[in-house]
Amino acid sequence: MIIKRTISEPIRATLEYQEIWGGSDQGLIMCWEVGRKRAIDKPELAARCINGELPVLGWKGGVSRKLLRLEKFGSLKYLAQWQGLRGEDLDVDLTRERVLICTKTQMTVTFTPDQYKYVSEI
Repeated sequence: MIIKRTISEPIRATLEYQEIWGGSDQGLIMCWEVGRKRAIDKPELAARCINGELPVLGWKGGVSRKLLRLEKFGSLKYLAQWQGLRGEDLDVDLTRERVLICTKTQMTVTFTPDQYKYVSEI
């Protein structure tokens, strides 16, 4: 299942918890909308994302420095928020992994629907 929204769509008004996190999008639309809002409040963070960096955000997937192991896993929620920060349309496939390389650290991050992969890295 692919979750998509265009950047031209307005940010949704007040929603109940169940609407945000219990729907078929698993909260990805909210994560993307938070990214869009943060892009306005923190333009320097948005610029870093636009430049291909994967900064530390509220979800697993960001990198602050190069680690010994140059690969890690991240949450699809991070990917959605990152797309919002970049001013992109939301486009996340709930069934597939997506690999990005941070331009700052050269770390490879695999964004995955398999929560166990990134939770077990702690």
